[in-house]
Amino acid sequence: MAADPDILDELRRLRARVPQLTGALATGVDGVVLAQDTPGVAPEGVAVLITSAHGLAVKLADATGQGDFRELLVRGGYGYVATYTAGPSAVLTLLAQDRVNVGRLLLEGRRAGARIGELLEERRAGTAPARQARAAKPAAKGAGARTGTARAPRPTTTDPVTDTHS
Repeated sequence: MAADPDILDELRRLRARVPQLTGALATGVDGVVLAQDTPGVAPEGVAVLITSAHGLAVKLADATGQGDFRELLVRGGYGYVATYTAGPSAVLTLLAQDRVNVGRLLLEGRRAGARIGELLEERRAGTAPARQARAAKPAAKGAGARTGTARAPRPTTTDPVTDTHS
């Protein structure tokens, strides 16, 4: 199966935002590889493991009353494997070095998972992906100019507790 170009673009942008990522893989919940950027890793083999881990994580979240599955984080001796929901039918899995900022990994993984879910929903609904819609739109005149109004200055207040003028 050919990689989905919009999803592959999202994976590449994600790897650019988080340089400590060593791989990114989007799969269906059934294990079908949608797109991958995983140098040195066999994506089909990892996809099978992701399907099993995802299934167990969904059951664990449900059995413990934690709600719908959102993400799974595994830390190994050399780094992390993080899996995120990407809409109702897909998951995003990221491979990262041990020195990655875990907070950044979680934040960026959640964002990318949501974006991949949106792309898949657009496909399912038959609407044009955002990239194609942007390319089809003519550029607006003066698109680079800011048209917003200036902000009013914030009022200054004196806190009687910290005021040293006594």
